[in-house]
Amino acid sequence: MAHSTELGDFSGVVALDGPSGTGKSTVARRLADRLNASYLDSGAMYRAATVAVLEAGADLADPDAIAVVVRDIDVWVSTDPQAPATALDGRSVDAEIRSAATTGAVSAVSAVPAVREKLVAQQRALIAEGPIVAEGRDIGSVVWPQAELKVYLTATEEVRARRRAGEVSGGNIAEVAADIRRRDGLDSSRAVSPLRRADGAVVVDTSELSIEQVVSLLERLARAAADTIQTVPSG
Repeated sequence: MAHSTELGDFSGVVALDGPSGTGKSTVARRLADRLNASYLDSGAMYRAATVAVLEAGADLADPDAIAVVVRDIDVWVSTDPQAPATALDGRSVDAEIRSAATTGAVSAVSAVPAVREKLVAQQRALIAEGPIVAEGRDIGSVVWPQAELKVYLTATEEVRARRRAGEVSGGNIAEVAADIRRRDGLDSSRAVSPLRRADGAVVVDTSELSIEQVVSLLERLARAAADTIQTVPSG
């Protein structure tokens, strides 16, 4: 459903990056709905690849073995913000991609260059169809650096751990915090497409903000960015 605004229609790309627990997925879906845009969860694609690697029994310490598995799989994600879904080789893996096993292994799988090369190409093809809100860890820095609006969401470790623990029945905040630190370290230090704030990205700390406040802020920024692009003289 489109929302009217005096700032004009959004017709570009919002690149929404940041670590886990910052509200990326919820914010991205709601923002896409507000902008009448598509939605891309790049993380779901890496998680689907991880499901395939785990099911194949590949050694997570062997990049070549991981690359062989991922080379032959087909990953599909819905770009409808109101109906997110993920499939692996034609079967739904919506439950599997959120399992503890997948969460524990996804950083290792997503660090493999061949995995990123394959999925980034697919992500770029989807983004090119725009308008779209794409969320992940390297959308603004690697996948689509020309995005009209680049945003880096952040939050304190305590807030992030509390949010993630709340997503899991009986989740232990201390254990979740430790896992967050582990994943942050892996994602930030990998050789290919490390987690970082993209050049020109707006940093938004969501620690003290509600989802609605974040979405409203980003909607204003996105529409203003689109309006600026549309009013620049063509020469």
